[in-house]
Amino acid sequence: MTDKLSPAQRAVLFEHATERPFTSPLNAEKRPGDYHCAGCGALLYKASTKYNSGSGWPSFWDAVEGAVGTRTDTAHGMIRTEVHCASCGGHLGHVFPDGPQPTGLRHCINGLALDFVPDAD
Repeated sequence: MTDKLSPAQRAVLFEHATERPFTSPLNAEKRPGDYHCAGCGALLYKASTKYNSGSGWPSFWDAVEGAVGTRTDTAHGMIRTEVHCASCGGHLGHVFPDGPQPTGLRHCINGLALDFVPDAD
């Protein structure tokens, strides 16, 4: 599936780039459905956990169980928690402890790292 990625998607997923805020159409996506890894197709997030964080990136308060992994990211002089696809290791974004309940987390995800599949009507 990675052979179908755009250069920008490849940069985000495999070179840890970040898309500019408020540029992803998925930021405003409100339909029910599933968010999959653009790199490998693995199911990562359900639309029911998506919310408008105002950050400029699609945000979720939880991932599908076992779908993502985390690691400490010390790039750019900050200590953050990077979130990546558990299946292919693709960089998705970061997770912060300032989200809504029930988890209190904000998975701040690059839209370029995701493919949205709406529920069938």
